[in-house]
Amino acid sequence: MNLCDREALRALLGRHGFHFSKSMGQNFLIDPAVPADIAAASQAEGSCGVLEIGPGVGCLTAELAERAGKVVSIELDQKLLPVLAETMAPYDNVEIVPGDVLKLDLAALVAEKFQGLRPLVCANLPYNITTPVLTKLVETPCFESVTVLLQKEVARRLAARQGSSDGGAFTLWLQYHMETEVLFDVPAAKFFPAPKVDSAILRCVRRKRPAVEVEDEAFFFRVVRGAFLLRRKTLVNSLSAALPEAGKERVQAVIQDCGLPPAVRGEKLTLEDFARLAAALQN
Repeated sequence: MNLCDREALRALLGRHGFHFSKSMGQNFLIDPAVPADIAAASQAEGSCGVLEIGPGVGCLTAELAERAGKVVSIELDQKLLPVLAETMAPYDNVEIVPGDVLKLDLAALVAEKFQGLRPLVCANLPYNITTPVLTKLVETPCFESVTVLLQKEVARRLAARQGSSDGGAFTLWLQYHMETEVLFDVPAAKFFPAPKVDSAILRCVRRKRPAVEVEDEAFFFRVVRGAFLLRRKTLVNSLSAALPEAGKERVQAVIQDCGLPPAVRGEKLTLEDFARLAAALQN
């Protein structure tokens, strides 16, 4: 069965009485070249165990199964389980795990399912849970890489050059832990039903060590988030509001001592800038 054929997909879903859920952000790929390209981009091979989130009817799952040693797909929608039981029947290296990725212990799941395999993530993520899912995946240190299909605008923001106005606090948090790159775009017309926006593939590869060395990671990210608290304001005003114990005059002095322009905004700083700033503020 061609899982990306629109008519075959309609017949499959109709046979199982499935109806799309807007709240779950369900959009299934209908161009077979796209899941093949995504699976290839994940660099999955026989030595890898791949975690997938939201397999839908399994078009990407099948492509991953052709490449990886094992694929474990987490599916929240109970109505898709019988569909996946049918479509994934030919693959003995695929396991569907019912559940909510945000509530599961991923480290324990990996330890149980991927013994002897290198754990990777490859998924077409629902747009409405992109940030919490990415956060959880990065905070699960066993994953070597995360290759995900996201809203195009979000993917570009997360791979934005540091010091540009395109990024934000989450961009810097992600790039502190991972090397990020947008690989290719996927137009809305490649999905059924078609979403209102285009998508893109973001690949994140875990760094062997964080992008910058910091003494106190919690305080460092408090400074990073504080810099974007009042995004339209200067760094002085934003950080003064976020770190009231520091006082505006001291914040101003530290910014100047770090060689930054007095009217600079937080979005213009790189991770290196923030590491210097946080160290100076803490000392």
